Amino acid sequence: MRRQRRVKIVATLGPASANQAAIARLFQAGADVFRINMSHTTPERLREMVRMIRSVEEDLGRPVGILADLQGPKLRIGTFATDAVMLDRGATFVLDADPTPGTAERVHVPHPEVLAALEPGHSLLLDDGKLRLTVVEAHPERTITRVEVGGRLTARKGLSLPDTTIPLPALTEKDHRDLEAALDAGADWIAMSFVQRAQDLAAARKITRGRAGLLAKIEKPQAVRDLADILDAADALMVARGDLGVEMPLEKVPGIQKQITREARRAGKPVVVATQMLESMISSPVPTRAEVSDVATAIFEGADAVMLSAESASGQYPVEAVATMNRIAEEVDHDPTYETVIQGLRAPPERTGADAIAAAARQMAETLDLSAVVSWTSSGATAFRVARERPSVPVVSISPNLATGRKLALVWGVHAVVDADARDPDDMVERACRTAHAQGFARAGDRIIIVAGMPLGMPGATNMVRIAYVSPKAAE
Repeated sequence: MRRQRRVKIVATLGPASANQAAIARLFQAGADVFRINMSHTTPERLREMVRMIRSVEEDLGRPVGILADLQGPKLRIGTFATDAVMLDRGATFVLDADPTPGTAERVHVPHPEVLAALEPGHSLLLDDGKLRLTVVEAHPERTITRVEVGGRLTARKGLSLPDTTIPLPALTEKDHRDLEAALDAGADWIAMSFVQRAQDLAAARKITRGRAGLLAKIEKPQAVRDLADILDAADALMVARGDLGVEMPLEKVPGIQKQITREARRAGKPVVVATQMLESMISSPVPTRAEVSDVATAIFEGADAVMLSAESASGQYPVEAVATMNRIAEEVDHDPTYETVIQGLRAPPERTGADAIAAAARQMAETLDLSAVVSWTSSGATAFRVARERPSVPVVSISPNLATGRKLALVWGVHAVVDADARDPDDMVERACRTAHAQGFARAGDRIIIVAGMPLGMPGATNMVRIAYVSPKAAE
């Protein structure tokens, strides 16, 4: 099954879609990667969902990616003596370490790290940013704030601290259990929440040990400030616009999305744009015009993937949402301005042999009007570098490793094929031609360009480029 667009689609599974028949329909509608949100999933349910995805994968004969999204720490206030309290603008409100039910004057914060990290002038956001406080006095067990934006507040609402770096580990005990379960089940990508700095990825990196790619969700202002180091430490990024829009002024989010997309693309690492992309399709069979434009803009910017959350997990029209996103992506892919924008945003190749070869292969393919770039890859590194170049011709990746094919399901423009490794250079060329023809990327008489590492099967050794003619024999 060949997609008629290069951006990938991530669909979240949930009550509306987490059965085998629905998963098959979502894949056929356009989903390339399935996200499992561990905030709402037990390890046992995770394993069952992975089993269903792999069954669909086997039936359809295409590598399918799985993204396990860890919950991360959740900061919340305590309880109140009544159902709710009203905070008036200008009033004083205290957050403290006293577990006694709160009042309109104070509330318990069951996170001593938060109270210890706050400083005068810091902002606090409650209930997804609906209420805003400013710290007036900060003490280890008691913080006095002024209410800037008031309103009704109920128990255990979320607490966000856009100005404060909190010394909390990004992996909770639940995350550790979920991470081990996801790796054992065979997830291809692990998404980490609550990333504030590059060091937050270290614990997960030690556990994954290369068994899955590590995706950092950029959802906090602290992560935006440390973006360069986080990008070095991660294998991929996600622009988590929902939480970013809570902790930062909404008008800043579009510019930050562009910044993250371009930096990830410059580094040659996948970037996913997420949250509220087709939000109205949770309850409507058609999206708004603004949502269509939003999805298209992310694709024009060169994002590797666009993601559906509640639209496919709990909405009334999960398949329609995926199909709509697929149609938008196809339309952008065939738009005459798309290539111009993609080329205009292309970064110079990094000073490595792999990048020099990938850049040369892209230039030769476009100059000679070749039918495809075919990369032989063991780990996926060669395909990643070719995809970084955003060639105007299709990219076909051949790997002997099924795990590599699944991982590449998230990468822009890569059509992954899992096949036995080549025996020698002649076999590599012949099978590359056969694969390009069989998958619908080349016809007899066309030429393709092949990128590989020699000796074959050695990860990270991209050092060869070759132009090949698709003979009538290869087309048989």
